[in-house]
Amino acid sequence: MNDGSGEVVLGVDPRAQSVPALLWAADEALRRGRRLRLVVAVPAAHDPLGYPEAAHRNALRTRAEMALANAEDVVHALHRAPRHTPHRTPDHGGPPTTTELAEGTPAAVLLSRAARTDLLVVGSRAFGRPAEMFGESSVAVPAGARADCPVVVVRAPERTTGPPPCVVVGVDGSEAGRAAVGFAFAQAALRGARLRALWVWPRSGLMHENVAHALAAREDLLADSVAEWAGFHPDVDVVEEVARGHPVEELTLASRDALAVVVGRRGRGGYDGMRLGSTAHGLLRRADSPVIVVPAGISPDLSDLPAAVGHRTRPLARSA
Repeated sequence: MNDGSGEVVLGVDPRAQSVPALLWAADEALRRGRRLRLVVAVPAAHDPLGYPEAAHRNALRTRAEMALANAEDVVHALHRAPRHTPHRTPDHGGPPTTTELAEGTPAAVLLSRAARTDLLVVGSRAFGRPAEMFGESSVAVPAGARADCPVVVVRAPERTTGPPPCVVVGVDGSEAGRAAVGFAFAQAALRGARLRALWVWPRSGLMHENVAHALAAREDLLADSVAEWAGFHPDVDVVEEVARGHPVEELTLASRDALAVVVGRRGRGGYDGMRLGSTAHGLLRRADSPVIVVPAGISPDLSDLPAAVGHRTRPLARSA
C-alpha cells in the first residue's frame, strides 16, 4: 500500500524528456505544496555494437545524469526560481526538487517509488507502435496498470485556452470509479475548475430495454457517486452527465476541452493491458488531455478541507 511520502514523482526519460510532463509535474507539486522528485533509471547495458559493457554503462549513466540536470534546470527556469534553495516554499517560485538516479528498468524503478509517493507522472509519445507500448523503456502502461498511487500520463501541454477549465471523471459505480471521483474532485478544487462527471451507458441490442427507466437509474447512481465526495468540495461546480455510447469514445471526446481525464483502474490480473482496464488503456492511446489513472482504495487527503453541507450540481443527460 501507498504510505504517502508527500512527494510528486516524475519519471525522467534520458532519451527525450517530455517538457509537458515536466511542467505538469512541477505545477502539481507547487499546487500541493509538495516536493518534486525527478527520477531516471539506468537499465542493464545491452550493447548491440559490441563495445565493452563498462564503457556502455558509463555512457548510459552520463546521459542519465545530464537528463536529470537538464530537467532540474527546466523546472527552475519555468518558475523563475534560483537553484540550490531546497527549503523554499511554494510562494517563492517553483517546488523544492530532489533528483535520483536508480539502477533498473524504468518501469520497475518507478513502480518501486510509487509505493511511497502521492502521485507518479510520466510522459508519453504516441502509442502507435507495439514497441512504444510494450518495450523495456515503456512506462505508461505498466505504471498505470500496477502502481500503488495515481498515475498521470502526459502527452501534450495542459489546455489553457478555450471554454472554462474543467476536469472530466469517468464514473461507473465501481470501487476504482469511486476512488477516481474523489481524486477528480480534489484536482478540480486545486485548479479552481469545474468537474464534469460522466457516466457512459453503452448502447444495448436488447429491444425490450426500458430506456427511460434505465436512464433514470443511471442518473441516480451517478448522483450518489458524486454526492459521496461533493460535500468536501462545496466550491467545485459539478456537471453530471449520462451519455450513450462507448466509454473510450465519449471520454476521448470530453478530453478535448479538459484539463485532465480521471478514470479508475478496473482491470484484474493478466498482462498489464488487462490490469489497466480497457477504458484507461484506450484513453492512453487517444485522449487529448493528460490521463490520470486511479487505483481502487485511493482516497485524496481531506485533512485540510472543511466539512460542508452542500454542493452545486447541474444534471445533463444525453440519452439519444
